[in-house]
Amino acid sequence: MPEEEYQNLFETREKFRRQLRDGLLEDRIVEIDVKEHPAAPMEIFSNSGMEEIGMQIQEILPGFMGGKTKRRKVKVHEAREILLDEEEKRLVDMDQVSRLAIERVEHSGIVFLDELDKIAGREGGHGPEVSREGVQRDLLPIVEGTTVHTRYGLVKTDHVLFIGAGAFNVAKPADLIPELQGRFPIRVELTSLNKDDFVRILTEPENALLKQYAALLQTEGVQVEFRPDAIDEIAQIAEDVNREAEDIGARRLHTVMEKVMEEISFKAPDITPKKFSIDRPYVQSQLKDILKNQDLRRFIL
Repeated sequence: MPEEEYQNLFETREKFRRQLRDGLLEDRIVEIDVKEHPAAPMEIFSNSGMEEIGMQIQEILPGFMGGKTKRRKVKVHEAREILLDEEEKRLVDMDQVSRLAIERVEHSGIVFLDELDKIAGREGGHGPEVSREGVQRDLLPIVEGTTVHTRYGLVKTDHVLFIGAGAFNVAKPADLIPELQGRFPIRVELTSLNKDDFVRILTEPENALLKQYAALLQTEGVQVEFRPDAIDEIAQIAEDVNREAEDIGARRLHTVMEKVMEEISFKAPDITPKKFSIDRPYVQSQLKDILKNQDLRRFIL
């Protein structure tokens, strides 16, 4: 290749490289060779429905599924994500990842069994009671320690920490079968949430309710600011309603917040001014009728 043509080619390549780095070619259509995705794994269940065997057709016939490539036309920014994803997969040894994951699960795994009170029931009953006891007996070998079949390999649950939780306001832990009771020797009673807890729940989490409402109204061009006295009042109302009615914990904040923000949410497209500050008097004005009426409070909040 003559030196002049080589220089022109080099300058053209550098020009495209600068445009690419400056983001000027993001919507340009390019053609890339993409590896076809393998078919979903075939899962075989035994008659009992409890044993699962994962079978990858790609492993049986290598190159038959997922080994081919096809040409696709995509935009530059999409092509970059596809190529980066393929390169990342080449750098990761999935067998090693699976082995490490299984090892960590077996030695540091935690399984949280929520609403354990829903399956509390003793033998000698009929109908739903029998099915509850059956669920307990299915859980028992897993909690005691067994080997579980997964698509990534066999996992031993001998050293996995199991934590059970439940309201137990209708049933009680003694209604569980004796074998399952013995597998949860440490029992802790949780106290009800107070106003300070509700304030933290409203403000500290990344997806806190206040942030969600602010982001939702911002889509309509409305900026909402929750003053500290308003947050304090919402938390106090949630605590009072939980104490006087059924204690449903932090779920009470959803109904209280929905009632406080109902008018603003409904009028958001036409509200003026577009910046709104919510304080204690506003919260009290939105909830005063409901708080005075015991029946309304029971059914609305």
